[in-house]
Amino acid sequence: MDFITALDIGASGLSAERSHLNVISMNLANVNTTRTPEGGPYRRKSVVFQSQPLDSEFTKAMRSELEREVKGVKVIGVVTDQRPFKRIYDPGHPDADDQGYVSLPDINVVEEMTNMMTALRTYEANAATISSVKAMYNKALELGR
Repeated sequence: MDFITALDIGASGLSAERSHLNVISMNLANVNTTRTPEGGPYRRKSVVFQSQPLDSEFTKAMRSELEREVKGVKVIGVVTDQRPFKRIYDPGHPDADDQGYVSLPDINVVEEMTNMMTALRTYEANAATISSVKAMYNKALELGR
């Protein structure tokens, strides 16, 4: 694997995890949202990842020589969770129904924070990979002097 392919793989991971962190942040920001423009409470969202072939020239050559495919990762979509809403009794709330219950998103803050920590660690690992590749590239340049 060359330096550019390693950078491409790390960059695809950084991009995917950045999107993942944005969705997690959106979920945490809307943990108590009872009214959305679509109507009803906010629905938790999740990111769907998929591996994707890298299409650099080196990758194409590697594929033909080694008969294997080098892949990165990309976000193919954000899906809406279909968990049922939590219902709490709060008759004074403006969105309470006739029985005094308010529907809230079923977002578990602990679960979201765990997802956030995992995404952050993955992001950091990809950033460290890119830093290592840059350091190796600089050492290779020094050898050529």
